[in-house]
Amino acid sequence: MKTRHVLAIDPHGHLGSPLPQVTADDQALHCVESVAAARKVLSKNHCSVGLVVFDSCPPTFQEDIEQLIAATPMTEWIGIVSPQAFESKQFQAFILNAFHDYHTLPIEPQRLAMSIGHACGKARLRLSLTDPGNTSGRFGICGTSPIMTSFFRQLEKVLAADLPVLICGESGTGKELVARAIHDHSARSDKPFVVVNCGAIPSTLIQTELFGHEQGAFTGAVKTKIGSIEAANGGVLFLDEIGDLPMDLQGNLLRVLQEHKITRLGATQSIPIDFRLVAATHVDLQEAIRAKSFREDLYYRLNVIQLQLPPLRERGGDICLLAETVLKNFTSATRKCRALGFSSDAIRAMTAYHWPGNVRELINRVHRGVIMSDGKLLSASDLGFETFALEPQTVTLEKARASFERDIVETSLRANGNNVTKTARQLGVSRVTLYRAISKLNIEL
Repeated sequence: MKTRHVLAIDPHGHLGSPLPQVTADDQALHCVESVAAARKVLSKNHCSVGLVVFDSCPPTFQEDIEQLIAATPMTEWIGIVSPQAFESKQFQAFILNAFHDYHTLPIEPQRLAMSIGHACGKARLRLSLTDPGNTSGRFGICGTSPIMTSFFRQLEKVLAADLPVLICGESGTGKELVARAIHDHSARSDKPFVVVNCGAIPSTLIQTELFGHEQGAFTGAVKTKIGSIEAANGGVLFLDEIGDLPMDLQGNLLRVLQEHKITRLGATQSIPIDFRLVAATHVDLQEAIRAKSFREDLYYRLNVIQLQLPPLRERGGDICLLAETVLKNFTSATRKCRALGFSSDAIRAMTAYHWPGNVRELINRVHRGVIMSDGKLLSASDLGFETFALEPQTVTLEKARASFERDIVETSLRANGNNVTKTARQLGVSRVTLYRAISKLNIEL
């Protein structure tokens, strides 16, 4: 039987001799006198249950306990409280919000033993729902939907190829996260990762931001500045919203990509440079080329490898997975958070919503919900869905049929290890018909 660890923080020894009576045979008890000692125990063991004795409640001790509880989301905490400590309304709210259960001193061993057993069961259930063996994505990116599984296969092929990458996708889909994954999982991971948002820098400053300048190059240039391209030497330069780069600087960037050299503003000597360029855009660059706002020759330099990041509305079950991940990360870093999950109406609202702001909007709504919620489950209104009707997505029959066909084919291929013959047999079609479907639906084997 697996041992379950129980931690008791008892600064003044109030639990004493009754402690052995409150733990079962499969429970290992660790009794300490301070929060610092408790942290040492928790660094070596996962404790299913934590007991904290409050005979008096100095503010510093309560703050330390709050921080400890926030850092241990998989532990169920039980307060052991003196009647005097309960005289404070603030302390009552603290116990209500932060603890699984509480007992007043002096303890009743039998009742506390039952409470510990119940808390151990709840901790085991919580741990099973966050089993690290159940992957929630790859490369630090959350997602298990078929379209994201296909995206991860494409990304895996890109990592080792030291070539320019163009990431396309709507605003808020996580393009910078993909660029960072390319850096972190490549041979350049120990070198700089430099980010430049081309749309956020005034046109009068972007040249010196990218290329740097020498001291005295212009009025106000009181010292030499190294530009972002030079700072990325050896590593990865990520140019976000590349479509907003002014036309004259597009020519300068093209020259850098061709010659692998850079010249600071006001300098006469060029500097050899070696970096991998990853660019991102939410606009159609080919349309920008037709509108004469983007250079065609630069486009072909950037578009050696293209990755298309799907919008959130096309990612199916990833919506709830992402929401749970965002909630867990935010509550573990935010004190006095009661929220533990989502209500059924919140899940229905999130699933039905079109998500025009994509993952960025989802993050903002979950953060808003945590702050605004009074309960342990976030409701649809907590997420800001009460002010407007959730409009159903308008999907044509042709799109619905194609989406259904893609899901069926991809699921069958994955189940058969991408073996086309087995998949065709399972789907009741010929290999030629299946190959045509794979090509039409742009499914990667």
